[in-house]
Amino acid sequence: MAEEKYKIVVFGAFGAGKSTLIQTLDPQTKHIEAECAGGTTTIALDYGRVQIGDKRVYLYGTPGQERFEFAREIIGKGMDGAILLVDATSPVDEFVEHLHTSIAGEKIPFVVFLNKCDTVGAQSESVKAHFAGAETKIVSAKDRRGARDGLEGFIGTLRPHTAGK
Repeated sequence: MAEEKYKIVVFGAFGAGKSTLIQTLDPQTKHIEAECAGGTTTIALDYGRVQIGDKRVYLYGTPGQERFEFAREIIGKGMDGAILLVDATSPVDEFVEHLHTSIAGEKIPFVVFLNKCDTVGAQSESVKAHFAGAETKIVSAKDRRGARDGLEGFIGTLRPHTAGK
């Protein structure tokens, strides 16, 4: 039987925790960051790999600034599914809504991961209500087991690419 392969792209706003999520799932992840006004930011993309049973999952994290729409489009080509990572301590803004609308418009399977729900000021219930109708999971980007369980559950709903295709 051929190994199942999945390309999963992680979308989210600046500071939502995309790099942290991918680093938590794959400590050997590759990414390049630069200093910016808010601390550091990923330049181009994050990349990680996770093995879940006989499934190989390739994770790609996208830039979280509006001006990098072109990069998100390039990185998203051929994806099997998407994760929209949302910071539950911030209200859903126009950019996050744009990401949600764009992903849903592509008609590819996606899940919304609510991050930072354990942080003071988190509005997880109102953020979750905003995405009513979409599969939503509370997942801390820093918790390897919870992040892996969330990813594994999502992967279980997808159709794979197989080796040699």
